[in-house]
Amino acid sequence: MTTASDAHATHRGDWLDFPDVRLVRTLAGAVIQLADLGSLSSFKLPYPAEAQRALDRTVLACLLRGAEEVPRSLPELLFWCHTRPLEDWPLDLPPDAFGPDDYLVDPEALVPTQLCHEWWIRGKDAGAAQFDREVVHTAMRLCRKASSPESYVAFRRLLVERPVLTGVERFETDTDLFLAPVQELLDQCYAPVPASYEFEGTYVTCGRCLTMLTPVAGGTWWCERDRCRRRGAPPHGRTLGGTEAAGLLQLVRPLRQFVTSPGRAEVALEARLSALGLEVQLWPGFDAYDLRVTFPDGYVWAIDVKDWKHPGLLGRSAKPVRPEPPYNESCWVAPREQVESHRDYIGTYRRNRPLSAEGLPLLTDDRLVTLATARLRGTNDPHLTDPAPTNGTDRA
Repeated sequence: MTTASDAHATHRGDWLDFPDVRLVRTLAGAVIQLADLGSLSSFKLPYPAEAQRALDRTVLACLLRGAEEVPRSLPELLFWCHTRPLEDWPLDLPPDAFGPDDYLVDPEALVPTQLCHEWWIRGKDAGAAQFDREVVHTAMRLCRKASSPESYVAFRRLLVERPVLTGVERFETDTDLFLAPVQELLDQCYAPVPASYEFEGTYVTCGRCLTMLTPVAGGTWWCERDRCRRRGAPPHGRTLGGTEAAGLLQLVRPLRQFVTSPGRAEVALEARLSALGLEVQLWPGFDAYDLRVTFPDGYVWAIDVKDWKHPGLLGRSAKPVRPEPPYNESCWVAPREQVESHRDYIGTYRRNRPLSAEGLPLLTDDRLVTLATARLRGTNDPHLTDPAPTNGTDRA
């Protein structure tokens, strides 16, 4: 007899065993490599090795599937990347892997999407797969050595609140005493802003995400955060030109993706919970988890915030929240807009999380605030558990 756990494990194994899941990783790596070399709209022979490998493997996969259309060249493959969502490619992929808006290249800006970066960074063959975690772990080690948890919090806040630095601002970080233990890391975290972000001598940051905006055709601007774009045209933050533009730096992409982005959500959630009168600590115990929420009766929630485009990759990375500092309940939290952008975000997360994380629920930020409010009012005894499916999908 097959148990529920057996069925869950089989489903998860099947998702990993689909042959073209690995091809998507290769495609993402090729797109990132080409983007690093220049514009995705123009490039010359010979193709980079990773790009040629992606093309060859895609052609073979299409032929094996008996597809009527096959990309015959790298320009045609990249055309597919920004005109066809991955669910429409003639590939052998699990049915819950991708949705109608999942492109590898943004159709408007012609740059790699957040989804593309997630597959590249989290792919087993990605050179940057561990970079964001290595930086964070090194910062922890240095701050522990200095016996300064305040320095670690200052470092994390810098990455969250200042993903773009002018030359003067970078110099100011050199004189910040709280950042002294992690100074050696900053040169690895920040890199010069490419000229592709410049328009008529100026650079512009997003007023919501604080990251650089990319100029696109028609005089408009594009934000790299999918969730930001769904909220409409990005508001302009800082306009940097002249001497300010000289020596302009931004966080490298893995840190913007996996530190700045969820960090913005973490800080926003901290503010909402603090407004309820709760005691909220960011990154306790040298970032054992993201938020430690203490209720007036001493009951403690431990929360990790995840702002991922792809719920399957998020599920695969799920692991129990660290036990120290101690708490009564724990969960992962995703921004509501991110969850609602996928037809079955939480359900896909559940189906792909490992058995070791079976008890780790994923809630939206709105749901968490609702539960916190209910607990404060004492109207019931809410717990951090998986929301019940609604009409066959999980949206809460």
